[in-house]
Amino acid sequence: MKNKLLYTLRSGKNPKFIYYAVNMCRLWMPKALFRLRLERKLRALHRRADYDYIRSRIDYYNRLSPGVVLPPDAPLLSEHKLRKPKVYFFDTYEYTRWFSPSYRWGFHPGDVTYVPPFPSIVKSRPLVESNENSVVMKLDKVRHFIFVKDKKDFSAKQNRVIFRGKVKGKESRRRFMEMYFHHPMCDLGDVSKHTDDPQEWQTEKKTITEHLDYKFIMALEGNDVASNLKWVMSSNSIAVMPRPTCETWFMEGTLIPNYHYIEIKPDFTDLEERVQYYIDHEQEAQEIIRHAHEYVNQFRDTEREHLISLGVLEKYFEVTGQKPPFKAG
Repeated sequence: MKNKLLYTLRSGKNPKFIYYAVNMCRLWMPKALFRLRLERKLRALHRRADYDYIRSRIDYYNRLSPGVVLPPDAPLLSEHKLRKPKVYFFDTYEYTRWFSPSYRWGFHPGDVTYVPPFPSIVKSRPLVESNENSVVMKLDKVRHFIFVKDKKDFSAKQNRVIFRGKVKGKESRRRFMEMYFHHPMCDLGDVSKHTDDPQEWQTEKKTITEHLDYKFIMALEGNDVASNLKWVMSSNSIAVMPRPTCETWFMEGTLIPNYHYIEIKPDFTDLEERVQYYIDHEQEAQEIIRHAHEYVNQFRDTEREHLISLGVLEKYFEVTGQKPPFKAG
């Protein structure tokens, strides 16, 4: 218990007690106040100098076209109540409270790797054709959206690859561990509990700061996306991974291989070759880090992120014929 507490304090992750305190306070605020302010908020959005960029983000997350019809028994916003998993309720409620409780919607919490049968709010969606029914919002952000200030330069870090993550039930990660656990270039560990995987893989978690001693950090998909990718790309280390198969608010589908991260084959067979190349070509590695930082920076504007989230829901209710189109005049 003591070790777990120390890790929690030192991990570098977002403190959940602050997140829950803020969101519990939101429940006490009258929703009518937000609905009264919505039009003014949208007017401010349309007047921003970066409106075209905001619009492009809204349309990326919400790919629905006008005329979408929801099932007559789709849930009402008024039925959206606090229940587990709480983070998915809180992260949607922050924005649903701005809209009429009589509106209907679809909502699929959790790690979603399928396309819902009708337009629904999700945290993640598969990178496949015709995934319009997956309308992405910034969900479980307390876990997924972490950025770091890395004071150690890439050149001062170890020429090795690190991975710490849960392997249990994740066949791709298990295959990776089988291939590289004993490789001298790799520092790998499985932090799963109650697992039948090899005992020698089992290890304690490392803090984010401890990860940053390594030049290369594996960002391996688990149930959906690699949850560490955001903070890795904000650091002076480089994410190493196969091309993503799912995406979230981080728009993983727009990442450019060997420009924002080091791409390896889905079967991991070229890991050593690809990593060694960037050890030998440090200037190219530094360029990837610079591009990764530029990519991450677009998510740092808190007010803009808030407006994009509102815009995603506004578009959802407009194209489903529930809300009149906003007139910016």
